[in-house]
Amino acid sequence: MLGALSGITNIMLKFYKYHGAGNDFIMIDNRKKVFDISDKEKIKLLCHRRFGVGADGIILVEKEAGYDFKMVFANNDGSIGSMCGNGGRCIVHFAHNILKIVKNSKKVKFIAVDGEHQAEIISARQGLAEQIKLKMQDVKDIGTRNNLPFICQGTTPHNILFVNDLKNFPVVETGRKIRNSNPDGVNTNFVEIIDGIFHVRTYERGVEDETLACGTGAVSVAIASHHLGKLKENICHIKMPGGDLTVEFKKNGEGEYENIWLTGPAVCVFEGETK
Repeated sequence: MLGALSGITNIMLKFYKYHGAGNDFIMIDNRKKVFDISDKEKIKLLCHRRFGVGADGIILVEKEAGYDFKMVFANNDGSIGSMCGNGGRCIVHFAHNILKIVKNSKKVKFIAVDGEHQAEIISARQGLAEQIKLKMQDVKDIGTRNNLPFICQGTTPHNILFVNDLKNFPVVETGRKIRNSNPDGVNTNFVEIIDGIFHVRTYERGVEDETLACGTGAVSVAIASHHLGKLKENICHIKMPGGDLTVEFKKNGEGEYENIWLTGPAVCVFEGETK
């Protein structure tokens, strides 16, 4: 039991700690409504990296007719989050491997804030994290915001900025300025292309800091790069501080992008209980 969290409630809460390429989450089975997603203070405490479990956000598995499950996501500041690609892969692993509520790993179907998603669990090579392939929402518009390429992946807004010397670039300082330039905020992905590999660092609203990986950000980078002619193939290999992601897609004749699949690791780190 995590003593720092005692006193929140008298009911023991079971949780699982996950990460997808370093983007980490607290996973909770909420099919019996044991957790109140509107309790911002509890979410902030659970996600605190000194006084709680520590995470970029909390993800709940809930029931939804016609689907294997429903995904509900909150950022670590307590705000209700938009779609999270890394979290989407982790929840598929959680529902299939831990909760055993997904029977067919080749045809996983769930609903999230941005609509329906499909997923497939790929057999892992020995010694490596299990890989999950997640279908993301189509991209129907590539615009400009803050004088930068802009894509809204599902419900998640992203700016993309191509830079030199990404390793030493002031991601947090610059990302925070861009984030605060809009009332609802925006994520910013900083990209440097080296030998065909897209190196990406991301500042995320809600977390209000740099995260080790961002799934919707990876998708946005891949689509924007193809649209701008910086990527010639229909597959993009992305290296983020927390791990590697792959984005595959198809461009239709109207300049829109469909059949977008995000592939990357999903890892259960540990499980625990707290009050």
